[in-house]
Parts: sequence; structure tokens; C-alpha cells
Amino acid sequence: MIHYKFSKDINKEFSDLLKVRVNEYFRTNKLQKKANFEMFCKSALALSLYLIPYFIILFAGITNVPTLFVLWILMGFGISFIGTSIMHDALHGAYSNNKLVNSIMGFSAALLGVDPTMWKIQHNVLHHTYTNIEDADEDIEPRFVLRFSPHQPKRWFHEFQHLYVWFFYSMSTVIWITAKDFVKLFKYREKGFVKAGSDFRKKLMFIAFRKASYFAFFLVLPIVMLDIPVGTTLLMFFTMHFVAGMSLSLIFQPAHVIETSNFIEQDEEWINENWSVHQILTTTNFAMKSKFIYWFSGGLNFQLEHHLFPNICHVHYPAISKILQKTTSEFNLPYHAKKTFLGAIYAHYKMLKDLGASSPVSVEKPVKLAA
Repeated sequence: MIHYKFSKDINKEFSDLLKVRVNEYFRTNKLQKKANFEMFCKSALALSLYLIPYFIILFAGITNVPTLFVLWILMGFGISFIGTSIMHDALHGAYSNNKLVNSIMGFSAALLGVDPTMWKIQHNVLHHTYTNIEDADEDIEPRFVLRFSPHQPKRWFHEFQHLYVWFFYSMSTVIWITAKDFVKLFKYREKGFVKAGSDFRKKLMFIAFRKASYFAFFLVLPIVMLDIPVGTTLLMFFTMHFVAGMSLSLIFQPAHVIETSNFIEQDEEWINENWSVHQILTTTNFAMKSKFIYWFSGGLNFQLEHHLFPNICHVHYPAISKILQKTTSEFNLPYHAKKTFLGAIYAHYKMLKDLGASSPVSVEKPVKLAA
């Protein structure tokens, strides 16, 4: 992997002015950039949506299968809510100025069966730094059956990926809680993100322990305690993850794989653009006026603001968006946003369809696939 570097001169005035204005907003309004009371309430609600149904399942003596399915589905939404509203901010260091608090809140990853270290490397280091850059951003990494960039090889079945992609999205958290963290650990050792030797063995041991604890608590225990067939409990467990995987994918994927997204493939290490503007050219917001989407998605419908200021808690994104829109307008830069959540999903669907129909391109400058 090439360690790409962004220009420090191109659009420097924009980047500097944006930072000044955002810092001035917090200073003028005497606000902290981290979590506030709204965030604490949201955290409590997210954990409750996940854990309360779980304890009801275990201890309420419910044997009605449809009722149990509803409770597991609620847990699936709880996984998504925790992932976007607690884990995401905590692992970005955006929850608190106190590292210990971020670590404690980041422990919510373990409740979801995810290893926080592997997540931070993939998301914070690779995706946020090298957004939509081929062979660097693993979020658009070709997965053989899926094609997320116009630079990637096209296979005959990609013509149907807009139809079958939803199955793979629903399987995303199942893959993560089973194999993904182990695969990433070995991959990151090869790339140098994880040191070989004792550091690697220690991380491998922790991942294995967390996975075992997760499955013991959230699968084995219900199998033992519930007076229903094991197969039914397994089906409910995986239904929970189908719900979580689909909802998380529908929040994250439309932000970068959409008709307004730029994609880069080049051999040179220098990117001919400022990092901040690169984020603007590769990222799209959606449903900015929907309070429900904002709450449930952990503010990730304000994806532009998140990518530019990942260390600021998401409760501040709506206010920052006004500053960003003003500044991009002054510098004649785009501010991509879809009006609705369904509009963003449709645009992503259409992009996948276009990618399945088009031939690969190979260029050294950013390109945009026409809608």
C-alpha cells in the first residue's frame, strides 16, 4: 500500500478558514467539542435498546416465538444504535477529552462482538485518511462479488450486484463477529499496522477472548436458558445481526459510493488536492432535516462534517454543517447532500447498478462516474 500524501498548498485558504470558523463557534458559544447531556441521554437509550430486550428474553419466561423474534430484532437495532452513537464517537476519541472515558465507552464494541483495535485501523486510519482511494480505503475494497469503484475489475455477475448486494449487507456484522477481525489482524501485521511477535500474539489472544465471551453471553446463554429449540434461538440470533448489518450498511455506504463521489487510483504518493477538499469531493450527506435519522445514525447523516472533524462529538454536526456550507459556497466548492434517507439509498443502488454495467477505467486523476 502506498502511503499517500495530500497537498499542503492547494485550497489551503479554505482548510484554514474552516478550522478557524469552527473553533470560533465553540469559543463564542462556550461549548466543549465532546459529549454533552444529549449525548449521555442517547448513550443510555442505545444501551437500553440492546440490553433490556436481552434481559427480558433471558428472564421474563417468554416462550412465544413471535414475541421473542421482536425482542431480538430490537436488539439488532440496538447494535446499530450503539455502533453509530457510542462506539463510533468513543473510538474516534470524540466522546470525551478523557482517554479513560473514551476507552470505557469504546468497550461497547465488545458488547457487539467487534474488536476496537482492528476497527480503528480500518476506519480511523485507512478509511478516514484515504477516503475512496483505491488500494488504501478498505471500505471500497473489491470483494470479488461486489464492485464499489470504477477502477476495480468488472465481472459478468456485477451486472446484478444492485440486486444481491443487500444480502451481503445483511451479513456484514455476522462476518465481523466471526472472521473479519482475525483476517484483519493477519493483514495488518503484513502491512505494519500491528507489530509481529508478542504484540501480534497479544492482540490475537484478546480478539479470541472477546469473541468467545461475546458468543458465550449472547448466544450460548440464551440457548441454555430458553425453553425453545436450539435452531430457533440460532435463527433469532442471526436475525438480530441481519437487522444490524443492513441498518449499518445503509447508513455508511450511501455516504461514499454514490454518483457524486470521486474515486482515485494512482501510483504516485502525492494526491493533487488538499485533504479537507478531498473529503468534500468523496463524501455525501443525507436527510439533514430528519431528527430521527440524525439521532439513530449517530449524526452520520452529516458525513461531511464527520469526515472533516472526526474528533468532535456528533451532537455538534448540525451546527458545524451551517459553517461548512457557508465556507464551501464562498470557495465555490460542492456540498453534496441528498434530501432524504430513501433518496440516498436509491442513489447508492443506482451507483451500484452503474458500476455493474460500466467497464473499468484507469486514470491518475479523480474521476466521477456519471449517474
